[in-house]
Amino acid sequence: MSPFLLRQLWSVIDATHSSHILSLDDQGLANWLLEQLSHQSPLDTGELTQVNRYIQSKLPLIRDIAQHK
Repeated sequence: MSPFLLRQLWSVIDATHSSHILSLDDQGLANWLLEQLSHQSPLDTGELTQVNRYIQSKLPLIRDIAQHK
């Protein structure tokens, strides 16, 4: 996954209200984040797969950050 995509993803997470992050189930949150990234720049199938795997692996961290905002 490119550093640019990583920065975009964490920027979206940082800009999102924690209540929204915490209100979604894991799959809903992953889908929502992928949708937000896709709006910023088109992602090909390989990038979508990579980003989805990364998000899935970081869901506990994303939720932990949201709880402590």
